[in-house]
Amino acid sequence: MIAEASQVGPVAARLSFLDRFLAAWILIAMAAGLGLGRLVPGLGDALAEVTVTGVSLPIALGLLVMMYPVLAKVRYDRLDIVTRDRRLLVPSLVLNWIAGPAVMFALAWLFLPDLPQYRTGLIIVGLARCIAMVIIWNDLACGHREAAAVLVALNSVFQVIAFSALGWFYLSVLPGWLGLEQTGLDVSVWEIARSVLIFLGIPLLAGFLTRRLGERARGRTWYETRLIPRIGPFALYGLLFTIVVLFALQGEAITSRPVDVVRIALPLLVYFAVMWAGSMALGRAVGLDYPRAVTLAFTAAGNNFELAIAVAIATFGASSGQALAGVVGPLIEVPALIGLVHVALAARRFFPAPATDTAPPVTAPEGPARV
Repeated sequence: MIAEASQVGPVAARLSFLDRFLAAWILIAMAAGLGLGRLVPGLGDALAEVTVTGVSLPIALGLLVMMYPVLAKVRYDRLDIVTRDRRLLVPSLVLNWIAGPAVMFALAWLFLPDLPQYRTGLIIVGLARCIAMVIIWNDLACGHREAAAVLVALNSVFQVIAFSALGWFYLSVLPGWLGLEQTGLDVSVWEIARSVLIFLGIPLLAGFLTRRLGERARGRTWYETRLIPRIGPFALYGLLFTIVVLFALQGEAITSRPVDVVRIALPLLVYFAVMWAGSMALGRAVGLDYPRAVTLAFTAAGNNFELAIAVAIATFGASSGQALAGVVGPLIEVPALIGLVHVALAARRFFPAPATDTAPPVTAPEGPARV
């Protein structure tokens, strides 16, 4: 994790070359993916040939590799501390399942009133709450790992229960009440549950078993000082691989319609800024310390683009405007949230010091490519 001490500068100076320029590697990965998708004929079709719940198999594998090391770092014996914290759980539910979809709905109609396909795609992105990459952003910003695990699990349960109902409400019912154009969304609860089980359940189970068996065999000190530094870099490798494949898959569509991409990007940028800043401010107002406030902010601002893309493709087709809007989501989310990581680290001095039982474990830099 980047800069887990109060003085960010000295810690950053001790980080590896890869860690210090993480934002640059992410941007390079995005550019490489877009270039490959544009220059290699048929690459997108080849990557999309085999899918898991509507998501390309290489992307699915990259996501699993990306999430596993971070979930292996979680101290599962401390989760009960988080589940009793109503100052964190209640705001998270409100931000994710009331504020987030409503803000995206308003921005989609405000910025894209004449582009119904893109508008619908953005609304679907707003309904798909975070379960994957947010774990990486939270870890980079020195958020509370245990709190992130609980909030992501909570979002997953609500996603299975509420996604279809919210899709019906925001695409059909609410536009009807407001005299706006209505759209249908055909997605089953099982499809959503399957996506959650794969992209969260598998790495969560693997991370839990790794910690449980590792600590039982060699103890916590060995686990956190020897094993975690070895598997930690794979989170970054998985992230960069996922980004390359994701943008290679849709490189031609993105680069051939730059004006459309810009129009989709504008409401997304506003959304990330509003949700993240509003969540940080709310966390400060209710008295959360920095690790929990930043976890609240990133889990509220992030979205489950895997589910959004899968739903858009299944309902409207792979070449639809709705699917393109889903693909542009991570194109904007990745650089936007990595930028907010740096903003968060700079803002930590405005928050109360964390209590010893709620702060994430502080360890020395884990060698190359630590996330």
